[in-house]
Amino acid sequence: MRVTVDFDMCASTGGCVHQAPTVFEIRDDGMLHILQEEPGEELRSQVTAAEELCPTGAISIAD
Repeated sequence: MRVTVDFDMCASTGGCVHQAPTVFEIRDDGMLHILQEEPGEELRSQVTAAEELCPTGAISIAD
């Protein structure tokens, strides 16, 4: 699984961080950062929830 974020669309609301804190992080600069671009299968449900809850649709998952 590969996670990508369209940073032009991302509003850095933090919902993804709450769903998958080992994959996403909002740093002191207020910007979203991907901690794991290729997280393991054990994180799929968390990353999928983050993708589904993203208000701007900026998160994508590819297999």
